[in-house]
Amino acid sequence: MKLSSDMDEEVGENGVGEHHHHNSNGKPYVVQKLGHTPKNLCYFASGTLLIFFIGILIGYMSHGEKNVAPVCASSISLIENDVPHETGAAPLMDWDDVKSLLAQKFTAAKIEQAFSDFSEASHRAGSPEDEKLGNRVLQRFKEYGMNTWTDEHFIKVQDPPTSGYNRIVFRNMSEERPKGFLSYSGNGSVTGAVLYAHFGQEVDFTALRDKNINMNGRVMLVRAGKISFAEKVANAAKMNASAVLIYPDQADYKISDDTELYGHVHMGSGDPYTPGFPSFNHTQFPPVVSSGLPRILAQTITKGIGTRILRQLGGQNKPENWQGYYKLGDESDTITVEVNNVLAEKKIHNVFGVIKGFVDSDRYVVIGAQRDAWGPGFASSTVGTSVLVELARSISDMVKNDGFKPRRSIVFASWSAGEYGSVGATEWLEGYLSSLNMKAFSYINLDGIVTGRNGFKVAGSPLMHSLIENTLKEVKNKDMLLFNEFAKSNWESNILEPMQLNSAAYPFLAFSGIPSISFRFTTDNSDYKYFGTLEDTLENLNTATSSQVPQLAETAGRFAGHIVLRLVHDHLLQMDVMKYYKMIRSDVAKINGKVKEVLQMQPQLLPKALTVQWLISASGSYSRAARSLEVDIQNSDLEDIEMCRLINDRIMMVSPSKLCSASEYGRTVLFLDQSDAFLCIFSFRSVCMFVG
Repeated sequence: MKLSSDMDEEVGENGVGEHHHHNSNGKPYVVQKLGHTPKNLCYFASGTLLIFFIGILIGYMSHGEKNVAPVCASSISLIENDVPHETGAAPLMDWDDVKSLLAQKFTAAKIEQAFSDFSEASHRAGSPEDEKLGNRVLQRFKEYGMNTWTDEHFIKVQDPPTSGYNRIVFRNMSEERPKGFLSYSGNGSVTGAVLYAHFGQEVDFTALRDKNINMNGRVMLVRAGKISFAEKVANAAKMNASAVLIYPDQADYKISDDTELYGHVHMGSGDPYTPGFPSFNHTQFPPVVSSGLPRILAQTITKGIGTRILRQLGGQNKPENWQGYYKLGDESDTITVEVNNVLAEKKIHNVFGVIKGFVDSDRYVVIGAQRDAWGPGFASSTVGTSVLVELARSISDMVKNDGFKPRRSIVFASWSAGEYGSVGATEWLEGYLSSLNMKAFSYINLDGIVTGRNGFKVAGSPLMHSLIENTLKEVKNKDMLLFNEFAKSNWESNILEPMQLNSAAYPFLAFSGIPSISFRFTTDNSDYKYFGTLEDTLENLNTATSSQVPQLAETAGRFAGHIVLRLVHDHLLQMDVMKYYKMIRSDVAKINGKVKEVLQMQPQLLPKALTVQWLISASGSYSRAARSLEVDIQNSDLEDIEMCRLINDRIMMVSPSKLCSASEYGRTVLFLDQSDAFLCIFSFRSVCMFVG
């Protein structure tokens, strides 16, 4: 990945380094192999001996000095071709001054102007409008004096049929042809009995199973909300359903009866037709597809269609704790679902700009926002893109005109194809995984940051919890600190939420192991009703926020800005390594209790040799390693740049790609099979070797 022209990694436009040899006239020349002449052999033997003796000398000197205290960083000279980071401490601006500068430059008035600059009536991924917005973002980054580049990908997605249609026919109702669709659905036609399954969560299907209802081959009718479309379809597939219809229920969505829903049902992120590989320049990959692609049909229907079907269902009564007045459906309530989506290839562009750090320029925080949308996408993309660009302008101006010198770099990223499952972000991760895993220490997501005004939610890695708490105590929403306004008696229970599968931060966290944060202003802790519709407009967002969109965007932007600036300002990364241990200890205790319970109640389900002792041992190893790192952090010399860099690298290794903590993904582990337990143990021990 190229951060700037003089970074240590140079990448061509297709993600492959391009190196050309030229003579003094600028023409290419051919590098010939060394011939096997006696003269050349003599030179070769002499050179080998010289290198051998130099190696012995270096080894002797290193052995003799291994117990000497680290050399003062300021005394180490910088080699011209070495990694471009300073060896002396950069002037450290007072943190209060940094916050004050950001507050002066990042304002609601500037953001409101950006809204009009980055709004489009329609800008689906790969469309001319999407490309135009990307070029506009790129031009702004260049105007701010940032190093810029773009990342081009050729992806495959499912779109609605260009000729023909998707359709449903229920009993005596007329044929319906919804315009909304779910990308990556299975194609074909099925006929089955309708079964109402509430929100399609695992607990909902468990309730149906407890009522002894046959779910084999049924067409599940589920409400939108609570979990992603992909999770609903995956849960239904486990019950051997033949199709899933998703509708916005009138109790949850105050939208018109004919509002169409759009989305995807890939249980994962990125291009599902190149799983694990970046979709670069028509590169051929093994003929495999993501295991997260559903094999059953999935289709959205409007609130009006869904309500009409529900009112005609017979069968058993719904479980008492389910909302609504509906019956569950009888075997005679048959419906035909036909899906004819088409596979399409799209060229997308991710756009990047970087503010280079003055000390460790090859270590960076990434802050990104989705650029595409199904329709206007004001809340889903316009607000985030505007905040991204304005933060880039504000921080660039702080560096150029106010003497701010970030120690580490900041990468600003504008992603495409976010609506298809964070495709742009995931393809970038897949393309540069080995580099990002070692050099990117955090990702901040700006998608959907303003959807209401009465609530504030944050999903973040445990490593980031202390930084999140401190930032909540620094940033004000109007005249009140976010912490005082929303934390109440317990900030973790009232503000923290699980990381969602459809968040762009999820692949950074789950795929690359990069500590990540996603956050949002919301209304009464509920979902924004216009996501995934063509009615996600400024007018509707103003209604949801009492016309406070620019002001809330300013607060959200300062929250993200404070986190980013703190991560590049301080000598040591503000990450709490002991927080992981507390969560790991809690999860291991739950796993141990569940295993013991199953062994006592249903011993036939588990092998007798199964034990969690190794998992407990690995947890203890991590605890000792984390405490050792914490001691080194407390005793570190902040003026020793090399020592700070080493400690920061150790902190960066504490990530969910190396730790098996299910709490990272928003779920509590209650059971692990033997193979998973071995994986956890290996992961714990691997990271402990490095961290400790």
